[in-house]
Amino acid sequence: MTDIDDRIAAAAFRRLVEHLRMRTDAQNVDLMGLAGFCRNCLGDWLHEASDGALSKEAGREAVYGMTLAEWKASHQTPATPEQLARMEESVALNKKLRGE
Repeated sequence: MTDIDDRIAAAAFRRLVEHLRMRTDAQNVDLMGLAGFCRNCLGDWLHEASDGALSKEAGREAVYGMTLAEWKASHQTPATPEQLARMEESVALNKKLRGE
């Protein structure tokens, strides 16, 4: 695998965050069901990468551009049983791939 310069990786990450902020129609449950990660995951990864400099809430707010509660109130729709089932299958696949 080719190493990616941190500056380039940071720019790509910012572009991903900008895209997810724009695409409020893409629900987290759908992202989880399809790709195995969502906005919450990105925020949590920021928290983990910060070695404690960012709280989990601050990491998520950096991704959402607002608090999670504000985002949910403005953009989140109720998940269907089918969406939840796909998400659960995807989470299980993540665990399997990580050897958990």
